[in-house]
Amino acid sequence: MQLYRHIFFDLDGTLWDFEGNSRETQKELYRVFGLKKYCNEFGNFNRIYQKYNDQVWSDYRKGRISKEKLKWYRFYLTLKDCGLSDKVFAKKLDAFYLNEAPKKKELIPRTIELLEYLSGNYELHILTNGFNEVQFIKLENSGLISFFHSIITSEDAGALKPDPLIFRYAMQKAGAEPEESLMVGDIFEVDIMGAKNAGMDQVFFNPEEDKAPESVTFEITRLEELIGIL
Repeated sequence: MQLYRHIFFDLDGTLWDFEGNSRETQKELYRVFGLKKYCNEFGNFNRIYQKYNDQVWSDYRKGRISKEKLKWYRFYLTLKDCGLSDKVFAKKLDAFYLNEAPKKKELIPRTIELLEYLSGNYELHILTNGFNEVQFIKLENSGLISFFHSIITSEDAGALKPDPLIFRYAMQKAGAEPEESLMVGDIFEVDIMGAKNAGMDQVFFNPEEDKAPESVTFEITRLEELIGIL
């Protein structure tokens, strides 16, 4: 007997290769805007950006910063670290990044094969904290959108993962019960703990093999391992 009917996937870092696609966009941004004169190596610029991007996203999830400020402030902090304090320039970098990054198509290995296998037996859903205006473009451009019965964003739900409210909203929209639902995600405190607190079973996608801070229903290091679980 099939235990699960509904599988909810995080998008960035779970199916869509966020790190790879972001890095490629950052390379273009670094070249187009001549950022070498502020930060002499792209690798340094990218590391600084990643640090501040993680920081402001954490603040956003905790309600400490607005969506609009998040977008430009991560670039402002990056530039400031490189010796340039310029809000207007930061907003130009933000506009370029948000326009170009969603067009990238690199996926986590075996994503399409996995979704093709699952789509005939399960209802598949996206559950993401990403912004509406970029997540749908990512899904369209990378050929993923047709696999999913519903796409739930934090903006639609009015709550961000790990708040259990967004998971309950997602299940309600999908017509799913917690006991027949499975959440697959790569960020433990956001995807896994949020799902756990909402009464859903979880799959921690952990390609780096980091030590999980507490027990999870399942843990995988490669996406195709999900088939063996189901």
